[in-house]
Amino acid sequence: MNKAELIAKISDDAGVTKTQANASLDSFVEAVTKTLKGGGKVTLVGFGTFSVSKRAARNGRNPQTGAVIKIKAKKVAKFKAGKELSAKI
Repeated sequence: MNKAELIAKISDDAGVTKTQANASLDSFVEAVTKTLKGGGKVTLVGFGTFSVSKRAARNGRNPQTGAVIKIKAKKVAKFKAGKELSAKI
């Protein structure tokens, strides 16, 4: 399912226009992004938790040459499904 299909589904289920559904989805994504950027986490009971995880710096290899390259440390977004969501899948 892509964003357009999700917006259409939200619009149909909630009885709102696609423009309103798009605005709601954009607001949700922005709120989650802002919270994760600030180092927090977002928990939706029954659905799951969005959080930030840190990846340490490491060495990798260039697949063409085999040369060792350094991969910098970075933060990545992580999602852990909740108990109810896991049970439904």
